Amino acid sequence: MIDFEDVAAAARRIAPHAHETPVFTCRALSDLADAELFFKCENFQRVGAFKFRGAVNAVLSLGEDEARPGVATHSSGNHAQAVALAARIRGVTAHIVMPENAPAVKVAAVRDYGGTITFCEPTLASRESTLREVVAETGAAVVHPYDDDRVIAGQGTAALELLGQVDGLDVVCAPVGGGGLISGTAITVKALLPEARVVAAEPEAADDAFRSMKAGRIVPSVDPQTISDGLRTSLGQRNFAIMRAHDVEVVTVSEAETARALRLVLERMKLLIEPSSAVPVAAALAGRLSRGARKARIGIILTGGNVDIERLGAILEANEGSR
Repeated sequence: MIDFEDVAAAARRIAPHAHETPVFTCRALSDLADAELFFKCENFQRVGAFKFRGAVNAVLSLGEDEARPGVATHSSGNHAQAVALAARIRGVTAHIVMPENAPAVKVAAVRDYGGTITFCEPTLASRESTLREVVAETGAAVVHPYDDDRVIAGQGTAALELLGQVDGLDVVCAPVGGGGLISGTAITVKALLPEARVVAAEPEAADDAFRSMKAGRIVPSVDPQTISDGLRTSLGQRNFAIMRAHDVEVVTVSEAETARALRLVLERMKLLIEPSSAVPVAAALAGRLSRGARKARIGIILTGGNVDIERLGAILEANEGSR
């Protein structure tokens, strides 16, 4: 299992390439949550998402012989973009397996970064089998979207920056899909601020992390239907082990709660974020991150801003409870 030294090394490795993203506050949202909220804006990261941190750390960590045939991965979008850009920085080819229902804006971005796309059915089994075929044909090195030590260490640098930007946090919350971000976050927070709670937020409609932590074993999702397309993936083995070892809590939110949070961030903060990013915001607004009488200081990682604009109105209208 990797530790904080791996995160610190990743921070040094990616520093010439990744942005140090800002932390914003919003009095209106803090009042609604009855807490002090601090938003780590990874929607301003390169490729518009935190995923660049893990991808560029992994790609730059490869030896010359490993990297020469290129890199390969599967992703619904943000990791795909991140690997494509990281490969371009390294000067190698990126082979990307994407589900056929991936958001158009993310497909277009992968192509813009020079990635070669192979489409597959929108299931984890199809993603993995198609990736094996691509790797067998190309010899490319696999950069797994979350179940990879180098990726986890890179994702942990977002929390490392956050703790350097905001003092005295009681809670650090991030969404959970495959678990790369929340496991890297847990390693970092528990090393630097051990008294703080680390909370993973996920949709009720894709609650495999909640069920897995309760069962003590991975309980995978099967084609979950949620507006948070980045959180449809089931937990990875490394990620689950790290979450258990570092006492990560998991909370869930409804689709309507997520849509309401998305609308509030758009209207009050003037920030464009993805539905996946709105999940931890929804958890804060629903009071699921606070404990005790004192107002909690809560750090929330806004994971990305690559929302399909043409779908945004439909997402909000389909969840009228967001108004």
